Amino acid sequence: MGGEMAVERSTSGGARRTRGEIIREVVLVVGLYVAYSATRLAASGSWDVAKSHARGILDVERWLRIDIEHALNTATAQHTWLEVATSYWYQSMHYLVTPTVLVVLFFRRPLLYRPARTALLGATFLALFGYFFFPTAPPRLLGQYVDTVSESSVYGWWPSAAEQAASGAGSVTNQVAAMPSMHVGWAVWVSVVLAYLLRRRWAKVAVWGYAATTTAIVVLTGNHWVLDAVAGAALVLGCWWFAGHRYGLWAPRAQVDAELDDLVGEVVPDTRRLAATNDDGLALASTVDSPPPSDPEVEAPRA
Repeated sequence: MGGEMAVERSTSGGARRTRGEIIREVVLVVGLYVAYSATRLAASGSWDVAKSHARGILDVERWLRIDIEHALNTATAQHTWLEVATSYWYQSMHYLVTPTVLVVLFFRRPLLYRPARTALLGATFLALFGYFFFPTAPPRLLGQYVDTVSESSVYGWWPSAAEQAASGAGSVTNQVAAMPSMHVGWAVWVSVVLAYLLRRRWAKVAVWGYAATTTAIVVLTGNHWVLDAVAGAALVLGCWWFAGHRYGLWAPRAQVDAELDDLVGEVVPDTRRLAATNDDGLALASTVDSPPPSDPEVEAPRA
């Protein structure tokens, strides 16, 4: 399997997908996402418990000296352009980049698609346990932080917190599903995919800017604690590690080279046998006696 991954990584084309494969994957991915969304909503805990968990996380961050949410959120709220920019990123990139990468993998990198899909869906499913058993309020709901996404809603398509409450939209979203942050988790998933596909070292490093930017934005907007982001990243990386080993994605280079040598070794003998057959044919042809020269005294028959 490691050899297959190496071969697939070096080619630019993908296998032709059948209609049945496409339908199966769409049903699987969309079905699981719908189930995830419904279960995530059902996992809503009480406000008191969620706020208690949030304060507990903040206490741990203060002990670790990483409680940077309030300072960053306050600084963001002082600049309208920054509020709008971070809100657009928060509301759109999460839902555009991840599905796009998944679709491209499905059609162009089928061997990488399998472990990538497994890692993504596995992490998303496991995140539900956090929402069920550890409902956590985001910073913006504690009263000491600014809901910058809500404040900048006039510049976008998303409703403000007041509009959500008036329309009842708040009842169809889980407001206390902060731990772990799957905004960060999905961004890390994308960065792993791109880092695996790209060859140049600087490019492999650069693609992690997407995950880093998303992490900063979920904190700047007051939607997640730093530890929410750490948990989301760790969850996805753990699922990537498992899926990578399951599908041979992380096979050592020596093992990959050995498997490629075996693959080449199966082809070369056949080529040699074909060459030997051709040589034997030439040898047999060389043993056939040449025809005797024609007798000059014998005239050719007249037409």
